[in-house]
Amino acid sequence: MNAAAKLGVYAAGLVVVFGGALGLGGLAGPGAPPPAKGHSSTHAGEGASEPAGEHTHGETDESSSDTPGGLQVSQNGFTLTPVATAFKAGEPIDFRFTVTRADGRPVTDFDVNHDKKMHFIVVSRDLTEFQHLHPVQKGGEWSIPLTLPKGGPYRAFADFVPSGHLGLTLGIDLGAAGDYAPAPLPAVSRTAQVDGYTVTLDGELTPGLASKLTLRVEKDGKPVTDLERYLGAYGHLVALRAGDLAYLHVHPEESGAAGPEIAFYAEVPSGGDYRLFLDFQHKGKVRTADFTARTAPAKGTPEPAASAESTESAESPGHGH
Repeated sequence: MNAAAKLGVYAAGLVVVFGGALGLGGLAGPGAPPPAKGHSSTHAGEGASEPAGEHTHGETDESSSDTPGGLQVSQNGFTLTPVATAFKAGEPIDFRFTVTRADGRPVTDFDVNHDKKMHFIVVSRDLTEFQHLHPVQKGGEWSIPLTLPKGGPYRAFADFVPSGHLGLTLGIDLGAAGDYAPAPLPAVSRTAQVDGYTVTLDGELTPGLASKLTLRVEKDGKPVTDLERYLGAYGHLVALRAGDLAYLHVHPEESGAAGPEIAFYAEVPSGGDYRLFLDFQHKGKVRTADFTARTAPAKGTPEPAASAESTESAESPGHGH
């Protein structure tokens, strides 16, 4: 089927499940603090109600499952239930949903987490479109004006803490009717440009390590040292694995400095490509810098054994085809 063919009303029905908790890994010294067990924050860097240096979500219900947050619509007796999932590209709708218990009753009591009771992330499946939204609650229903800018499949994530329970991230598929031309994954880069700001990424993505990732913000070649708190911190990071769009578990480091560097701790268990979205606020406006990053080989990974053909070639300089 031609990628540019018109979609009808697109209802994405992908269900992707895999094992292993996810996160961002960067090379750090032996003293780098590892992520807290069971933590599932994808709004890294947020946490107004927590003391400096302790700004995390804490344990989550996801710690009891091998499936990372965001890949399931139901978990531990809670289900994310949208009123509708079909859109027309570029046309806004009042998107509404509930979180229901196992008996079908809507949840009405949520804890404030990073200044909000609900964080709602929407991304296109090709990982080129990103929105971080905060719906409004009325009784057991949540609503938010939502526009899907181009045709094709999307994934939406609800990050919340039901009162009396541990935190969850649940995901649903959305679809927009319109021209569907999926873009290739943006090229790997350590520098992002947004509204005249330059954000530089420092740190290696290394599977199996809880380590440090630092993002530096500059404007017109000068370091930005007066970042403003947004959702309780100077920046937050959303990280998604390319392909299955698994939500990665990212932990912030609260240094107390308002820039130019914002640091995070995380762990990535597998190789591959990742999309990183950093939100930061300066002069009253929130901006998002995005990156594509690729993992380095895990530490201790042996070099691949030479094939018989390559060995023969090395030992027989005169051999050729």
